[in-house]
Amino acid sequence: MPGGGGIDIDLMSEIAKALGVQAEFISYTGADFNGIFNALNGGEYECVAAGTTVTPEREQQVAFAAPYLVSGQSLAVDTARLPYVRSINDLHGLTIGVQQGNTSQPIANRLVAEGKAARVRVYDYGSIRSALTDLTTGACDVFMKLAPVLTELVKQVPGVEVVQRTGISVEKIAIAVPKADQDRLDRIDTAQSVLERDGTLERIRAKWLGNPNLDQSQAQH
Repeated sequence: MPGGGGIDIDLMSEIAKALGVQAEFISYTGADFNGIFNALNGGEYECVAAGTTVTPEREQQVAFAAPYLVSGQSLAVDTARLPYVRSINDLHGLTIGVQQGNTSQPIANRLVAEGKAARVRVYDYGSIRSALTDLTTGACDVFMKLAPVLTELVKQVPGVEVVQRTGISVEKIAIAVPKADQDRLDRIDTAQSVLERDGTLERIRAKWLGNPNLDQSQAQH
């Protein structure tokens, strides 16, 4: 996020440097994450780098550069309040929190449909910190979001931990540009390829993920 940090911020800073331009980071404030693609196509941004999962539906709206990360959904919980919850197999009778438009939403809905959880609580995209606080108060039981992002976010919420980081989904994360802007897509892809070859992207992954090579076999291919 602007003023903060993260793998996306570091990556875009390096790509901007490689392209000889200055990166400007703008927060998305919409309630539904999918609205970010309308904003991108409307010219509010030149690209989107927000832990964005590549999906067939999104590929109908925008173009994606080569994936820079392969990750998946993770699960956070207040371990003092619900010490027995260690994975999605422990959610019977519990409420799963997700962000509106996040790729965690259909996964959570499926768990409820299969009887593995009681309900889904959908939060506006910008209400993530309130959602994590709700894990402590009991207004929500667990929260699901991409592992690298959620791991950083819970550091600000005492008592809340990520208890499952793998085994929920496998998702390719990539930078999005307007579908018609092939020139920009090519420039980003080229710069990102250089960062992959010279080890910069690996160092960024190591900084934020700990293990830069974990499940990255599909990235940049």
